[in-house]
Amino acid sequence: MQIVNQQIQNNVAQLGQGVTFPNAQRNYCTYNEQRTSELVNAKEEALPYIDTFLKSATTEEQVLDGLQVLDKMLDKDVKGIDKMYPTLAKFNDCTSPNIQVMLSGIYRKTLVPDAFGPLCKMLIRQSLTPNSPHFDPTEEIGGAIYEYLRCKSNENCAFINKQI
Repeated sequence: MQIVNQQIQNNVAQLGQGVTFPNAQRNYCTYNEQRTSELVNAKEEALPYIDTFLKSATTEEQVLDGLQVLDKMLDKDVKGIDKMYPTLAKFNDCTSPNIQVMLSGIYRKTLVPDAFGPLCKMLIRQSLTPNSPHFDPTEEIGGAIYEYLRCKSNENCAFINKQI
C-alpha cells in the first residue's frame, strides 16, 4: 500500500512536465500518456493527491495536466470527481482557452449544478474576446452547456433537475 501511495505521489508531483500546447499543426495539447495511465489506473485512491496538487498548481501546464487526468478518470467511471468542484471552481475565471476546454469537458461529464453559470460566463467571454488562434473553445464550452440543458429536460437526470 505504501509503495502504491508513493508511486501516486511521484506521478502527481510530475504533473505539468511534458505538456505541449496547441500550435499551427496540432489543435490540442499533448501529455505524458504513461503517467496519465498510471494515475487513471489508481482510480479513487489518486483523487486526494490530485486535489491537493490542483489547489497549489501555479502554471497552466500543471493545471492542464491535472485536469486531463481527471477527464480521463471520468471516462473510466472513477467516482468522486464531482466532489472536487470547490477545487476546480478556482479555475472558472481563467482566461486560458486550454483550461476552459478541459474544465468544460469535466463539467459536461459530472454535470455539477454549480458549474452551469461559470460555463455560460466562459462562453460569453470567449464569444466577445476570442483568444485561441489554433482552435475554437466555444465548441466545447457550448457543448457542455447543451449537455446541462439536455439533461435538465430529461427526467432521468433527476439529481440535476432538483438543483438547476
